[in-house]
Amino acid sequence: QEVKIFRALILGELERGQSQFQALCFVTRLHRNEIIPSESMAKLRQKNPRTVRQAEEVRGLEHLSMDVAVNFSKAAQLSSHIHNVCAEAREAIYTREEDVKFWLEKGVDGSMFEVLPQGSDVPELQRCRLCQDRWKPCICSYSLSIEWYPCMLKYCRSRDAGGKVSSYKCGIRSCQKGYTFDYYVPQKQLCLWDEET
Repeated sequence: QEVKIFRALILGELERGQSQFQALCFVTRLHRNEIIPSESMAKLRQKNPRTVRQAEEVRGLEHLSMDVAVNFSKAAQLSSHIHNVCAEAREAIYTREEDVKFWLEKGVDGSMFEVLPQGSDVPELQRCRLCQDRWKPCICSYSLSIEWYPCMLKYCRSRDAGGKVSSYKCGIRSCQKGYTFDYYVPQKQLCLWDEET
């Protein structure tokens, strides 16, 4: 279904009344050419697999407004991986309305999605970092960075005995990318990290 899943595990601050950890899942549409095909990765052997690698290309920060909640019990038809990856985040799986439209056109059951309150609908809804009351709903912001992922194939050129030039796959180009997700929480207590930023 062309699905990309981000999972974040945030350690809780027990002295502030939080549980041991909080899990979040962000599900978005995976566009073609965003990551290289797994069959290409399987064929290309990585030299020195224990090396800490630096990304060759830094891609810009993407700011995503996650305005729809995903029902965990119905999400398997969107992606079978959601059940495993997002098991700890049952009540905190988010996506975007524009991605939902794409999946609905592909025949996914719309009953797994629930549109969340937005600032435009609820004027008193503010960003969690500005909200004083820990028990009020607000718009939370969470940022993460993927330091290294295979984003493109590298092609090398060779010349045969007759001088004809041909290209062949000879490696993987790596990228780094940052994301910021904005999403609704029913109480600021679920977004305490946002006040430190």
